[in-house]
Amino acid sequence: MQIKELTIYSSKIKEQSEFYAQVLGLPQIEESANKLSFQCGKSILHIEFNADTSPYHFAINIPANKELEALNWLKSKVKILKDGDREIQDFDFWNAKAIYFYDSDQNIVELIARKNLNNPSDQKFGLDQFLEISEIGMPTTDIQKKYDRLARLTGIEIFDGGFERFCAIGDEHGLFICIDKALKDWYPTNDKAFSSAFEIELVEKGKAYRLAYKNGEITALGKPNS
Repeated sequence: MQIKELTIYSSKIKEQSEFYAQVLGLPQIEESANKLSFQCGKSILHIEFNADTSPYHFAINIPANKELEALNWLKSKVKILKDGDREIQDFDFWNAKAIYFYDSDQNIVELIARKNLNNPSDQKFGLDQFLEISEIGMPTTDIQKKYDRLARLTGIEIFDGGFERFCAIGDEHGLFICIDKALKDWYPTNDKAFSSAFEIELVEKGKAYRLAYKNGEITALGKPNS
């Protein structure tokens, strides 16, 4: 699964513009009073104004060997979200290492180096090593219902987990992270998980889809824009 475009919502457009354009330095491809767009490797992140929003969790893939360089790069820009004293989280069950930080909306953003992708880089770490948006959180109270809906719409498969507490749906290039928000909070901060609305354009098995997650339900939105 490849996430081509992800749209999230914010009541702090100005602050988010400053964070992504100036603090992180992502290339900005659109800016208006109500919408921002940033290039994030092969993906595009859209942030649209909405006065009524709640936080998100999403992840960005980086090269498999760059977690330490990414940490050092980030520490000059943001506060790292830790698990105890650990700044780099070791997900041995996924053969991956991850770093977390907040943006201006208290969204939990993750940079993740997935060793199984075997995509090391010999270049100094920088924005060109933000490879793609690789996860979007989809908290719910019925994981199986969300998986069944996604599978019917796109044919997508389960990567890891089950229907009780946690289910990662897709593959290491792109995942829906479904958690039961009544049983589980977001790692590593234990922030409450919300069913925050988003839109997504993705490619699964060579076919393009445009979906929305709103009020806890998944709907198809017609043909992708790109």
